[in-house]
Amino acid sequence: MPRLPIIERYILREFTFSSLAAVVVLLVIFTGGAFADVVNNVATGQLPATVMFTVLGLNLVKTLQALLPMGMFLGILLALGRMYRDSEMHVLAASGFGPQGLLKPAALFAAGTAIMVALVSLWLAPWAARTSDAEVEQANRSVIAAGLEPGRFTSLSGRGGILFANTISPDGTRLGKLFVESERTGKNGVTSISVITANRGTLFHEGQGNNRYIALYDGHRYDIPLGRDNWRLMQFQRNDIALSAPADNASQDDPYNRRTTTSLVGDHAPAARAELQWRIAMPFGPLVLAMLALPMARQPPRSSPVGRILIAVLAYLVIMNLMTLARSFIASGKLTAPVGLWWVLLPVFIGAAWVFARQYATRTARVSGRRLKQ
Repeated sequence: MPRLPIIERYILREFTFSSLAAVVVLLVIFTGGAFADVVNNVATGQLPATVMFTVLGLNLVKTLQALLPMGMFLGILLALGRMYRDSEMHVLAASGFGPQGLLKPAALFAAGTAIMVALVSLWLAPWAARTSDAEVEQANRSVIAAGLEPGRFTSLSGRGGILFANTISPDGTRLGKLFVESERTGKNGVTSISVITANRGTLFHEGQGNNRYIALYDGHRYDIPLGRDNWRLMQFQRNDIALSAPADNASQDDPYNRRTTTSLVGDHAPAARAELQWRIAMPFGPLVLAMLALPMARQPPRSSPVGRILIAVLAYLVIMNLMTLARSFIASGKLTAPVGLWWVLLPVFIGAAWVFARQYATRTARVSGRRLKQ
């Protein structure tokens, strides 16, 4: 394989460093938002704290298919913008390296990014979604997922009250010597305290939402209305109490996100076709964005890059929203699968290539009645 010229290696190096910096910043932003969502689910008892960081990491893997193209787009824009502002592009043009020479390093860099996006979109993202669901489901099989620890009073997130168990089995499904306290206010405005004691308990799941319950055996229940003397004592052989419902990712996300790409190929359901078209189109995003970055990066010397960065972010958001809209059209049957997301990507690519060609096209000027090439 022939070695690239020094100038092209220099431009690729600038693309790489700028893109890495952009990806790091975007990753911090994405991580902050994802971490806030995960912590909120843990605080409300919908997600076990034991798998919090595992779920966070797997969610970040899924965001790479959108993060990598955006980081590459901003990286090319920042690198070329600096070269224009520092007049490096003018020096290169004077030495015979015209703007058309940017096409090869930009294409190589975009192709490398496209390969990484294809790996994430076609394999890593569905695997991360399936693994995240499996980890959460496995952890929810244990009362430890609700934050319970033996020998400690624990607040029950999502339903109120306090639970104490002096022993918990290693698998977190069996408890011994339980104490449960909760409060509730009736329609008449009277607050009652409920105290339950039991010799043992077991965790079980029930219902379509896979809700978690603890079955208490051989115990007593005390209902105590505050400010009144009509206390009530009940003895029971079994009494079930509900813990907070576990996270139900399947109800929040499209279930086709977790299927393998090969299983989507033969599925004729509109939602499956929409998911397949999305996975196929995502790797072509870096190629389109690289072409778009070339004309957008051109700017006069010593100008501020802020405006172009804002325009670039806005352009990326518009493209992604149009792709999401096309995906929803395919899933709802309003758009045929062969059309896919190409009606968004191809016009952007062709338009960017046309603008780039127009920027550096040979122009003519009239001088003394004759046309002179500029």
